[in-house]
Amino acid sequence: MWRSRNSLSRFTQLTTSSSSKFNCHLNLQPDSLRLLQISDVDHGYGLFSRSTSTAVGPSSGSGKLGISGIDRVRAMGSTADIVDATSLGAREVVDMARHYGRCYWELSKAKLSMLVVATSGAGYVLGSGSAVDLAGLCYTCAGTMMVAASANTLNQVFEVKNDALMNRTMRRPLPSGRLTIPHAVTWATSVGLAGTALLASQANLLAAGLGASNLFLYAFVYTPLKQIHPVNTWVGAVVGAIPPLLGWAAASGEITMNGLILPAALYFWQIPHFMALAYLCRDDYKAGGFKMFSLADPSGKRTALVALRNCIYLIPLGYLAYDWGITSGWFCLESTLLALAISGTAVSFLLNRTKTSARRMFHASLLYLPVFMSGLMFHRIYDDHQPLTTENTKDKMVISHTEQETRNPERVKQTRSRPPVAYASVAPFPFLPVPIYSS
Repeated sequence: MWRSRNSLSRFTQLTTSSSSKFNCHLNLQPDSLRLLQISDVDHGYGLFSRSTSTAVGPSSGSGKLGISGIDRVRAMGSTADIVDATSLGAREVVDMARHYGRCYWELSKAKLSMLVVATSGAGYVLGSGSAVDLAGLCYTCAGTMMVAASANTLNQVFEVKNDALMNRTMRRPLPSGRLTIPHAVTWATSVGLAGTALLASQANLLAAGLGASNLFLYAFVYTPLKQIHPVNTWVGAVVGAIPPLLGWAAASGEITMNGLILPAALYFWQIPHFMALAYLCRDDYKAGGFKMFSLADPSGKRTALVALRNCIYLIPLGYLAYDWGITSGWFCLESTLLALAISGTAVSFLLNRTKTSARRMFHASLLYLPVFMSGLMFHRIYDDHQPLTTENTKDKMVISHTEQETRNPERVKQTRSRPPVAYASVAPFPFLPVPIYSS
């Protein structure tokens, strides 16, 4: 009895020691063993034994089964690591794209750039006549957006120190350190060149020249002038008036008097708009070191007078658009009412120079521009009958010439003996008839 117990205990010790050695040799952690045992349940075997009758031989069947299970655990672990790494990498890519997209959006001043694109698109529609080339419109708007984004980025590059001193701008990408200056310069250069090339290839060189000159005027003239003299507001108004002229040139290939209505409206509109903004943000502009007109006018009276004067300049634009045949008479009435409304807010600001009245004039200026452009495009007159008019003119000239022959044939013979004026039309004016000389 004692021998059987002794042999049983020795057998138990032997089994325990062999299993512990096997565990040490495999260097498995308890979690790994648990996973391995769970994964092997489906196949009907465990790590150390398949049944009670074969529990003694760990090195034969059980060992082989244990090694294959360990390989499966390692494979499962490596697959999980790959999945985690892939998801982590994808998340980092998404976060990086979101970060740079946000920075580029703020550098480009996307909302302001979209307003510039809207004025350029309106100019393109006005210059197209009755048939609007949608592809050309899209190319013009895209090129204008790129050029505007480049100009706004360079503006922030040059004013990074000033923006860091103003509460309104200190959270921009460059003052806050979210983006470096060389990165912003690279972005501005690439986008500006791409936009100018797009306008030159898909529109015309005149539109590309206007876009490039506007970029230069905004980034290298208006931006440094903000720290030198208050005249920067009027230079900035010129910059804002060029995009609709760009759109007109992209559509028609030329600049005419009819194409100056919308640029003139934008020029005069910007003065009360920026005067209200400069009055509302005068503390920020003073902290940033900018020379704004409102800073040299503590009472605000001169600022209000300048705003009112330019609002009055907006009144005759509707009549000019009607008189030049661009729009119908309804636009004359609507434009006059709009100009009187914004002039009323300017009068209110002049009589009561407070931030409340300045804000009211600022909001009125925000409402004026889209309504004016919408009315200009809605009431525009299509120039479809111009070819018919030309043909009728030619017919009238032929009829009058025939009548002259019947009335005074001697004078007609004397006139035909001289070389006609049409001899100069062969090269520069190929659309005129070829001259016929009398023998």
